[in-house]
Amino acid sequence: MAAGPHNRRPVPKSVYRVRRLVVGSGIAAVVVVAIWLVGSGSPPQGRASSVADQSRSHQHGRSQPAVNAPANGTSNRTSNRAAAWLPPLPRGAPSYLAPGSDPSVLPGPILIADKLNNRLIIVDPQGHVRWIWPQPGDLAPGQSFLIPDDAFFTPDGRYIIATEEDDFVITVIDIATGKIVWRYGHPGVPGSAPGYLWNPDDAMMLRNGTVISADIKNCRLIQVPDGGTAVSWQEGIVGSCIHNPPLQYGSPNGVFPMPNGHFLVTEINGDWVDEINTSGQVYWSTHPPSVNYPSDSNRIGPDRYLTVDYSSPGQVVIFNRAGQTLWRYAPPSGPGELNHPSLAVALPNGDILLNDDHNHRIIVIDPTTNQIVWQYGHDGVAGSAPGYLDNPDGLDLLPPYSYADRFQAP
Repeated sequence: MAAGPHNRRPVPKSVYRVRRLVVGSGIAAVVVVAIWLVGSGSPPQGRASSVADQSRSHQHGRSQPAVNAPANGTSNRTSNRAAAWLPPLPRGAPSYLAPGSDPSVLPGPILIADKLNNRLIIVDPQGHVRWIWPQPGDLAPGQSFLIPDDAFFTPDGRYIIATEEDDFVITVIDIATGKIVWRYGHPGVPGSAPGYLWNPDDAMMLRNGTVISADIKNCRLIQVPDGGTAVSWQEGIVGSCIHNPPLQYGSPNGVFPMPNGHFLVTEINGDWVDEINTSGQVYWSTHPPSVNYPSDSNRIGPDRYLTVDYSSPGQVVIFNRAGQTLWRYAPPSGPGELNHPSLAVALPNGDILLNDDHNHRIIVIDPTTNQIVWQYGHDGVAGSAPGYLDNPDGLDLLPPYSYADRFQAP
């Protein structure tokens, strides 16, 4: 991307692929008991980090908020049906959580976009690998699935919409068949003409079937009808990457639906977050406080917004529309230090679930103690075998706790 039109050059996340190897005792070999758990590589030698404060009980001294009901009124019975496609868990299947992890902090399994392993996986709260895609035969001849950086369930729970940012495509996968049923963009070819994208990010399907996405290097927000071949709505001017909504956007990397039908936009250039609608109205804009590279801001409550700082050391910040800090997690060193986190979402119990991309792990932080209370992945050690991730860059909870269930407008 040319630097000219940007105040700050947003560097594709793949450039930051730096592995922080941690030397320690060898990792014991793991006997994998089911074919669907086998990864494409063996565990590298290194240290599996423990969750901070392992002896602490997560429930101790803390009142647990009630689980939020899904925005669309989906019941737990629907949740059971929605997750029925997960393969059954074999008896004795191994768990791969970091020591000290508390499975009770999660309401259900997590969908993970395991970017540099070119796959999507589902891990349950106990750390069992329940699903991996694609499997042999899932991709049609000539199809590829490369470097997925985000993945979300559609509102009906039947599909997964994945953004392959650095391959310039948005992909919709039918869960039942394992097949790609729609794709927008041309794999490996960036552009701005109809049918083309240039680093799309955080594509989500709305309840009306429309797909909305930030198109980072085209400096625009777009909507495309499901199955469509051209953009049906756009804000932003291609090649003009400055903060001036709704006419121009400074390299937007997220456009998250809100319960009121509006959208929360994150702009890299200048550190901006805006609440907008698709009619061209801007309700407010603010700077997430003391954030260098804001990523994937989303609303978690009345005048409460969550963002991450895609930096090293990284941070997680809750702020309000006035740009005031309500909570910050930013350890400068140690096992809690973040390395280019890209997305954080609030759990129903008030904890924060996030990708810690370059530490190759998914973690849950208790904001009342600022401790990591759940972790999947080995801190600083990339891999593809069970228990390992390589630059995980996206996540969603299974319905009825998915982003679409909890935070989209009914």
